[in-house]
Amino acid sequence: MSGVQEQLEIKFRLHDGSDIGPKKYPAATTIATLKESILAEWPKGRSENENAPRTVNDVKLINAGKILENNKTLDECKSPICDLSGGVTTMHVVVRAPTSERGIEKKPSTKVEQRCGCVIL
Repeated sequence: MSGVQEQLEIKFRLHDGSDIGPKKYPAATTIATLKESILAEWPKGRSENENAPRTVNDVKLINAGKILENNKTLDECKSPICDLSGGVTTMHVVVRAPTSERGIEKKPSTKVEQRCGCVIL
């Protein structure tokens, strides 16, 4: 039975409550590969104001309250709280804000320098 690889059924919950999937993935699938799958299946036809992810780094996957790392496999991400081997597992998808919006937040604040003058009479 070592030739048979475990298949996990996963659906991805987007921020608006819609889902991608469910779809079966081998337990050896990396999180980065899952993110690429999400990018390929991202719902088309949404308004241009929608912040759709552009790269794998714009997406975070959360399962059982943990952010999953790109280099880990599904098998390595199993949790005793939320076992990935039974039924359909829902992973939450968080999309990072576009870089133009992130850059605005990181600008240093401009401080108004106040000077005090003393006059001796």
